[in-house]
Amino acid sequence: MEKKSFTFDEIKLKLVNYCVYQDRCHAEVEQKMKEFLLIEEAKEEIMLYLLKENYLNEERFTRSYIRGKFYIKHWGRNKIKINLKQKQISEKLINSCFNEIDKTDYEETLRKIYEDYYSKQKGLKEYQRKVKTVKYLLSRGFEYEEILHLIDS
Repeated sequence: MEKKSFTFDEIKLKLVNYCVYQDRCHAEVEQKMKEFLLIEEAKEEIMLYLLKENYLNEERFTRSYIRGKFYIKHWGRNKIKINLKQKQISEKLINSCFNEIDKTDYEETLRKIYEDYYSKQKGLKEYQRKVKTVKYLLSRGFEYEEILHLIDS
């Protein structure tokens, strides 16, 4: 199948719509640009336009991503951070945006997931249930210190 060719303005509009649909990071936009055979100067011009017109905003993306992954998917900070780093977001920006998660919400979510998962571990000794639950919480991206604090309280 032959690739349809687009004018520069059509490509620019497609990328504006891509950013309007949901917040994107630079890496996602660069990946999307690969679908179009653009010369380096054209890519730079589109990137600058998206930034200047605020269609592309790395901080807004990071804050939105953190809220979504925590409040909807119930991921812990570690998993969120790893995924943002894969999207080439700087650690400094990630850390400065973690205030999107309310401390109380974080503790309550951790407690709820702990209790739900723990209660489903039937036929195991108390110690095994705890170990299995801790491993599960770690895999969800919650910090070991936070988990211990929860168990000890």
